[in-house]
Amino acid sequence: MKIGTIMCLAFISFLSILISVSAFNNPSLTHSLKVPSLPDITSFEDDLSYSLYHKSCPNVEGIIYRKVKEWVKRDPSLAPSLMRLHFHDCAVRGCDASILLDHSGSERSANVSKSLRGFEVINDIKAELEKNCPKIVSCADILTTAARDATVLAGGPFWTIPFGRKDGRVSLAKEAAAVPMGQESITQLIEFFQSKGLNVLDLVVLSGAHTIGRSSCDTVQYRLYNYKGTKKPDPSINPLYLNYLRRKCRWASENVYLDATSPNKFDTQYYHNLKKKMGLLSTDQLLYSDSRTKPITDALSFQSSLFYNQFSVSMVKLANILDVNFQDNGEIRTNCNRVNY
Repeated sequence: MKIGTIMCLAFISFLSILISVSAFNNPSLTHSLKVPSLPDITSFEDDLSYSLYHKSCPNVEGIIYRKVKEWVKRDPSLAPSLMRLHFHDCAVRGCDASILLDHSGSERSANVSKSLRGFEVINDIKAELEKNCPKIVSCADILTTAARDATVLAGGPFWTIPFGRKDGRVSLAKEAAAVPMGQESITQLIEFFQSKGLNVLDLVVLSGAHTIGRSSCDTVQYRLYNYKGTKKPDPSINPLYLNYLRRKCRWASENVYLDATSPNKFDTQYYHNLKKKMGLLSTDQLLYSDSRTKPITDALSFQSSLFYNQFSVSMVKLANILDVNFQDNGEIRTNCNRVNY
């Protein structure tokens, strides 16, 4: 059995104990929270291959890592941006690089995508790969690997990536509107994740990516001044944190750190912030008030190694969201911004 699998099973055992304790006080919890079994963990990679580029493009991962490192060194904020770009891609039609297509009416043109960044990084990587191994590596595989490398460069964990994702030929702005934007209920988030083959554990773990990066103030201003039409702030916000946010978000166009305590460090501080009522987005703070997600939030805050290991597992699951129909009709783009003609 692989070491990663053993570590993951240890985490699941620990999490199961914590959930059992919580369920003693809340019996309904055992019916609403599903802990993944070993088959759930080991079956993600069936349709992809770790050796796909070994002969056709043996230096693919080295090229991608060097390029991501160059860009992140110049602008560290690109690390969380690449992670977010990857999530937005996989959340619509699976991980098919449809978010990269740049045309009128594409996902990229949708309002929900206006703040996405990192496109120039992917274009730079693609240009370099086309010089070394033309028409071999898909933009979807590039974005997936770049998100992994960005995580590592930000101080997060490393995980291996199977390859073989095809680039989609369809990208629709109206479909991008389904991507969560931080104002949903926990039930809506759970249902969205389940529709992608992800579970409650993945939801809480992947939300931990908010340990780094920023959000635009327009996504949180309603919590600061007129929460749910009350003309008062969201009562779940720590008063000191509320004052901090009001100073930082005088204008909707400004940005504010998702983690006010250690914004540039990939760690478990995000979960500790939730305990202190310092979640920036409404969906962040709700993780600590909903009985389906609070036990997991508590568990992940205890030891960083547990969070790191499960983050790798959940990111692999995210990266392996594939739509068979779209994959069958997919291609290897020579330019990530447009389909081949």
